[in-house]
Amino acid sequence: MNFSSPDELKRLIRQLPDYPVKDVIFLDITPLFRDRDAMRYAIRTQAEAFAGRGVDAVAGVEARGFIVGAPLAYELGVGFVPVRKPGKLPWRKRRVDYKLEYGEEAVEVHEDAFSGGQRVLLVDDLLATGGTAAAAASLIEGLGAKVAAISFVVELAHLEGRKKLAGYDVHSLVRYEKKGGRLV
Repeated sequence: MNFSSPDELKRLIRQLPDYPVKDVIFLDITPLFRDRDAMRYAIRTQAEAFAGRGVDAVAGVEARGFIVGAPLAYELGVGFVPVRKPGKLPWRKRRVDYKLEYGEEAVEVHEDAFSGGQRVLLVDDLLATGGTAAAAASLIEGLGAKVAAISFVVELAHLEGRKKLAGYDVHSLVRYEKKGGRLV
C-alpha cells in the first residue's frame, strides 16, 4: 500500500492496554516496521523534513530508535550514533539518569560520539513524557554538540512530552490523544 499521510500509519500500530503496567496503553509499532511501504514512508517523510537543515549526525535511542535512526542517517547521508541503556557500550561513556512514567532509567553514549558544534538529529520511536529524549539531548549537548531537532514516529500528545522538550524543534509523524480509555 502506498501511504499519502502520516495518519494512515495508525492502522498498523497496535494498542496494548495495561502493558507494561496497569493503566498504561502501550503502542506497538513493530507491525509498522514489518510493513515495507509503511517503513519506507516513515523514513522518507522524516528524511524530507530534515534534508537541507545542516544535520551532521543522527542519534537514535535504544532500541527502537535504532530501527528508525540508522536508515534515517543513511537517507540524510550522515553518520549514526547509538544512545544506549547502561552497560551496553564498551568504551568510556557519559551517562544521564532520568524518570519514566512508570520507573527510572538511564542512557549512555561514548564520550567521543560527537564533536563540538556538530548538529545532531535525535530520533526515537515514541514521545511520551519526554524524559528519555531530554536525557539523550542532555548527553549530546554535554559533549559539545547541538541538538538540531528531535523526531519521533509516534507522539502521545496527552502526556505532554513536548513540555519537557521546550526549546527544541520537535517533530512527530503520528499523534495520539487519549479519549475514552483509548488512543485516537
